[in-house]
Amino acid sequence: MNAIQIVWFKRDLRIRDHRPLAEAAASGSVFPLYVFEPDLWQQPEWDETHFRFVSDSLKELDHGLQKLGLRLTCRVGDVVDVMADIRSRHEIVAVHSHEEVGGKWTFDRDLRVGGWLRSHGIPWLEYPQCGVMRGLRNRDGWASHWKRWMGQPQAEMPARAMGIESERGMVIPNPSDIHVRGGGDTACQAGGESNAHTLLDSFLQSRGRGYRTAMSSPRTAESQCSRLSPYIAWGCITIKQVHQAVRAKMNEIAEVKSEDKEIDRGFSRSLTSYQSRLSWHCHFMQKLDDEPELEFHNLNRAYDGMREDDFRSDYFDRWCQGRTGYPMIDACMRYLHHHRWINFRMRAMLMSFAAYHLWLHWREPAVYLARHFLDFEPGIHFPQVQMQSGVTGINTIRIYSPVKQAMDQDPDGAFVRRWIPELEHVPKPWIFEPWKMGNDDQVRFRCRIDRDYPSPIVDHRDAVSKAKERIYALRRSEQAMSSAQRVYEKHGSRKNRDPLPTKRKRSPSIQQPWLPGLEEDISQ
Repeated sequence: MNAIQIVWFKRDLRIRDHRPLAEAAASGSVFPLYVFEPDLWQQPEWDETHFRFVSDSLKELDHGLQKLGLRLTCRVGDVVDVMADIRSRHEIVAVHSHEEVGGKWTFDRDLRVGGWLRSHGIPWLEYPQCGVMRGLRNRDGWASHWKRWMGQPQAEMPARAMGIESERGMVIPNPSDIHVRGGGDTACQAGGESNAHTLLDSFLQSRGRGYRTAMSSPRTAESQCSRLSPYIAWGCITIKQVHQAVRAKMNEIAEVKSEDKEIDRGFSRSLTSYQSRLSWHCHFMQKLDDEPELEFHNLNRAYDGMREDDFRSDYFDRWCQGRTGYPMIDACMRYLHHHRWINFRMRAMLMSFAAYHLWLHWREPAVYLARHFLDFEPGIHFPQVQMQSGVTGINTIRIYSPVKQAMDQDPDGAFVRRWIPELEHVPKPWIFEPWKMGNDDQVRFRCRIDRDYPSPIVDHRDAVSKAKERIYALRRSEQAMSSAQRVYEKHGSRKNRDPLPTKRKRSPSIQQPWLPGLEEDISQ
């Protein structure tokens, strides 16, 4: 019977900076394992686009492992059952893996796996993968911890590792065999560690130069944002690797400045802006790690019941379909359907529209967006969805005007016309408000409202007025203020120990960006 060190790959599909793999290789014969868990893939947040990205990444991972003298074993089933089967043929000396900040499902699964391993006396060695701290009591000193973590050396990988002759080979199941939800015809990024590093290099060499100003518009963000978010979410590259590469580039720019040479100040500012987003990435993941239940309930429980009974399925369906009658909302949703990615500001606008204009409880829109975000990261996604819905009690209420956002981010209407062909011939004066065209102009420009393109699902002014009245009334309540203090103590970002104001003072406003894709903008 072979004595083996299992390396359980989850959302860490890479070779470089992989401490579990390095530690296992230094301890004995390595058994690299990935398990396709049908129950996980059938969760409503996942579909075939995520499956294809993971499959791409696994193929490259296996190729990299072969260079070390190993092969990746892929199994289908429950992890406990898979490990029990492996144990029947091999002596499992230890299991090595990264800590996972996933949803409630993976949290419960890890409890089961841990229980099974303990019952058989098998050590489970878990290693942190980002700046999240397990068992954190409060946020005091968290920023300093994050900086120390990001400055630590990356895990060094051996040139060769010992494996076992049996169990070799990798077979990826057909997604339909494990009932993965279909993903449709999309133009998603391909997975893999090499793609991640190619993108990072191009961002630091040229694409990132305009990041700071380009990240807000869907027209420019596609090429000038880093586009690393799915690779970070699935562990094809680590936050530490990105952070250190960005720091190296910033030091390179600073060195040029010290030599009194001309520098690209715009590039420097863009990298500074991007660097701050990396810390927010881990900051939000810390929230879910500290309170896994917030995937399902309001972070501030005083907001329970505020929207739940008013959920309108017809509104939700039109929002999902990109048929709200607001061109910028609909164009962004259709773009998202195709690319499975969209920049931060447009994500925030989509969620804000669902929460305030349509008064939808955040849970269903959150699941729908998660399924359409190739870079879905539970620890970032659910806290951010709640923040954009105004149910944290500690963040600014931010309600976006779809027309103003269109004017700011798509001034000539090219993006809207590209993704809403019904509006292709509508001229600039009406492109963002086509319902204002008269009947003759609707015929002339081949866009009949309520026949070719819908009229607005709600009136902007009326919907926003009602939303503000309801949410601010609750926000000023004793219960909401008291609960906000608890939320801030547990999850708030702070460099000192200043408490929240009392209810006699202005309601707290702690601005924090949304970072599923590391592309954020906190200005209105």
